[in-house]
Amino acid sequence: QVQLVESGGGLVQPGGSLRLSCTASGSIVSIDAMGWFRQAPGKQRELVVTCTSGGSTEYAASVKGRFTISRDNAKNTVYLQMNSLKPEDTAVYYCAADVSTSWGRPRTRRWGQGTQVTVSS
Repeated sequence: QVQLVESGGGLVQPGGSLRLSCTASGSIVSIDAMGWFRQAPGKQRELVVTCTSGGSTEYAASVKGRFTISRDNAKNTVYLQMNSLKPEDTAVYYCAADVSTSWGRPRTRRWGQGTQVTVSS
């Protein structure tokens, strides 16, 4: 069984910073993309950023220039550095990873439990 465990959420003032972490563990053969999604109250879950195992990234327009994704493949860990936070960034942030647990079989999307990020003065 594969588990994604994330941490780093909390309460910050506008303009502040947070760093989220997510580590995948379990019976993993390989991981391609890892990334972050978020869901604010009353809104649909949206993509924040993704990162392939080779380092290619795609950011949502709303976070470009403020958020940075990075990953440590040896540790199966992905990070999200969030700077210049705004109230509209308030949401539950979910880690996701495309994981293969068996050679020659398709990858499946795995999700973390979510961590609350609140930006408020």
